[in-house]
Amino acid sequence: MSAPAGGRRAAAVDPTTTVSRVKAADPRGHWFLLAVGMVLLACALVLNGYVTNVAGETQAPAPATDVSTPELDDVRSGGPVLNLTAGAASSAGPAARTVALTFDDGPDPTWTPQILDVLRRYGAKATFFAVGSKVAQYPDLARRIVAEGHEIGNHTYAHADLTAVSGWRLRLELSLTQKALAGATGLHTTLVRPPYSSTPAAVTLPQWQSLRAVAAEGYLIALTDLDTKDWSQATAARMAKSALPAKGRGAIVMMHDSGGDRSRTVKALDLALRELGRRGYRAVTVTGALGMPSAHQQAGGVERFTGWALNLAQRASGSLTAALSWVLLAAGVLTLARLGLFAALAWMHARRTRRGRRRRGIARWEAPPPVTVIVPAFNEEAGIQATVMSLVQTTYTGELEVIVVDDGSTDATADLAAALGLPNVRVIRQPNGGKPAALNTGIAHARHELLVMVDGDTVFEPATIGHLVRQLADPAVGAVSGNTKVGNRRGMVGRWQHIEYVIGFNLDRRAFELLDCMATVPGAIGAFRRSALVALGGVSVDTLAEDTDLTMALCRSGWRVVYEEKALAWTEAPTSLGQLWKQRYRWCYGTLQAMWKHRRALIERGPFGRRCLGYLALFQVVLPLLAPVVDLMALYNTAVGDPLPVVAVWAGFVVVQALTGWYALRLDGERASALWVLPLQQFVYRQLMYLVVIQSVATAVLGVRLRWHTVRREGTFGGTLPPQAAPQGALAERHPDAAAQP
Repeated sequence: MSAPAGGRRAAAVDPTTTVSRVKAADPRGHWFLLAVGMVLLACALVLNGYVTNVAGETQAPAPATDVSTPELDDVRSGGPVLNLTAGAASSAGPAARTVALTFDDGPDPTWTPQILDVLRRYGAKATFFAVGSKVAQYPDLARRIVAEGHEIGNHTYAHADLTAVSGWRLRLELSLTQKALAGATGLHTTLVRPPYSSTPAAVTLPQWQSLRAVAAEGYLIALTDLDTKDWSQATAARMAKSALPAKGRGAIVMMHDSGGDRSRTVKALDLALRELGRRGYRAVTVTGALGMPSAHQQAGGVERFTGWALNLAQRASGSLTAALSWVLLAAGVLTLARLGLFAALAWMHARRTRRGRRRRGIARWEAPPPVTVIVPAFNEEAGIQATVMSLVQTTYTGELEVIVVDDGSTDATADLAAALGLPNVRVIRQPNGGKPAALNTGIAHARHELLVMVDGDTVFEPATIGHLVRQLADPAVGAVSGNTKVGNRRGMVGRWQHIEYVIGFNLDRRAFELLDCMATVPGAIGAFRRSALVALGGVSVDTLAEDTDLTMALCRSGWRVVYEEKALAWTEAPTSLGQLWKQRYRWCYGTLQAMWKHRRALIERGPFGRRCLGYLALFQVVLPLLAPVVDLMALYNTAVGDPLPVVAVWAGFVVVQALTGWYALRLDGERASALWVLPLQQFVYRQLMYLVVIQSVATAVLGVRLRWHTVRREGTFGGTLPPQAAPQGALAERHPDAAAQP
C-alpha cells in the first residue's frame, strides 16, 4: 500500500479544540438485568439438566434383601393394580381373556408413532405410562395418544427411582408430570407406575414404602403381570410369547416405547396382537380391563396454563442449551485458532524482520531527520520529569525537539517540566481540553515533520526514538507502533497486565502488521508523519480512544501502520482493580466508538475494514459478552456432573495460552517465569475484563456519553533521572544495541 499522494486538502489543526464533557452517570440498571439474565440462564440449565437426566434421573435400585411383613405379603400375592388410598391395601387384576398393554418411558418421536400405528391396525387400546419431561418435549404425541382413545399414566417427571428420593422430590416428580399432561392434553391422570417397578411379587420393602407415599397423593398404582423384558436382547418372537397370558387369564403386560432401540418391541407387539386376536382376547386400557372409569380427569384452567408454561420453558431451555453448546464450541475453536494463527504470524514477522535486517536492512534515511516529541500531560507531576529526561537522554543523533503540553493540570506538572531547564524542551500551558486537544496543540507547534507521541507516565529506552524513526524511512509508512512494557509489575495486578501487554498487545501487533490491519498505535509510544495527521484534521475528539480512532483513520487513508518491537517504552500500569477498571472501561468504550465511527470501512476497498473491524467485533466484543455464560456452564457442569472434563478443558486452554505466552515472552526477551500468574488470571482478571466489555456495550447502547476516567499515578519511575541513566537503570541493560541509529 502506498502513501496517499497530493490532491487531498490538508485540514488545519485547531489547538484549542476541546473534548465535549457531558456529565452523565454510568448506567447501573444493566447490572440488575445481567443478574436476572444469569439467574434465568442458570434456571434453564438446571431445568434442562433435570429433564435430560443429568441431575434428574436416578439409577436402577440395587437388589434389596428380602424382608417380609403381613401387609407386604398380601401385596405380593395380590393383583397388579393396587389401591392404597383407603388405608388397607386392596388389589385387582384384569378379567379373563382381557389384556391391558402398557408402554413405559415415552413418548418417543421415533417409536411411539410406530406403536400407535400397530395398535390402530388391530383396533387395540393401551395405557402409556409417560415420563413428564417427554410429554413436555413432545406434546403432539401425548395429544395423539389421547385422541386415539388410549390412556396415559404418570411415570414421574424425570424417571427417578422413588425409593431413592426424599418425600418432597417424590411429590415434585408426580406434580410436574401432572402439569406437563395438563399443558399438553388438558388432562390429569389417576394412574401411576413407579419407574423400575415390575410384578407385585417383586415389590421390596423400600418400594412398598414409596408406593404408600404415592398412594397418599391419591393415585391408583399399576404394576404388571407379564414383563416382556423388551429392554433385553431377546428376539421379537420371544417378547411376543412372554406377552401372552396362560389358560385364558387376563393380564397387564409391560412393554416400552422409549429408552433405546424399540424396533423389536414394535415387531413383538404386532406378533402378540395377532396371536391375542386368534385366541379371542381383547386389548384395552388398564382401567378398561378392570371395568373402572377412565383414569383421565379434566384439568382446570390454571393447571393448563401452568402446564403450558412449564412445557414451553422446558423446550426453550433445551433449545437454548443446545444453541449455547454449539456457540461455546465455536468460541473455543475460534479462540484456539486465533492463538495458533497469531503465534504463527508473529513467528513470520520476527523471521522477516531478522532476515530483512541481516540481508538488506530496511529503508534508511541519508541523515537522521529532525524529530518532535509531544508529551500531553494532565496531573502527571509524579513522573513527568522522568518522562522528559528519558527523551532527552536518547542516543538519537538527529535534531530533537520535546514539547510538553500541560492540559490544565491542577498540580505542579508544568512547573516540574519547566524546572528541568533543558534547552530543547518547551512547555506549553493550556486550559483543560482533553488529551486530543493537547496533542493537537503539540502538532500545531511542532517544527518537524516526524512526530513521536508519548504519555506523561511513560519513559523511553535511549534507542527508542531511533528505532521508531527508522521505520518512517519507508514513505508508505504513516505511523509506527512501539513496544509498550509494564514498568510496575511487582503486584499481582501488575503481573497480570505484564502478561496481557506481551501476549495480548505486542504479539497481536506483529500479526496485525502482516495482515495490514493495525487497530491501535498506543498513546504511550507512537511515531507519525505530521502531514498525514494534518490531512486528517489532527487528532479527533469524537472518541475516548483517540489513539485507536487516529490509527483507523490513517489506515483508511491508505497509510501503512507498522510495529517496531525494539522501540521500548515503559509505562505505569494501574495498581488496583478499581484503577484498572477505570482505564479499561475508557479504552473499551472508546474502541466501540471508533468502530462505530469507522464502520463504513467494511464496505471500502482494501482489507483493513473487514479484517480489523471484524476481528475487534468478534474477539473484543462478542466473545467477551459470551464469557459469563462460559463460566456459568462450567460451574454448572462441575456441580451436577463429572468435573474432570471441565477441568481438562480449562487446563487445555491454559496450556495453549502458556505456550503462546512463552513464545511471546521469548520474542520480547522477557523471562518465561512470568507465566506462573497465568492460571490465576482466569479467576479474577478475566472476569474483570469481560465485565468491562458488558459495561461498555451497555453504556454505548443506552447512548450515555462516558466521561474521562483518570488513573491515579504512583510515580513508578521517580522524579528526575540522573544524567546518562536509562529509566530504572536496568532498562538500559536490556538492549546492548541501544546506540542503534536509523
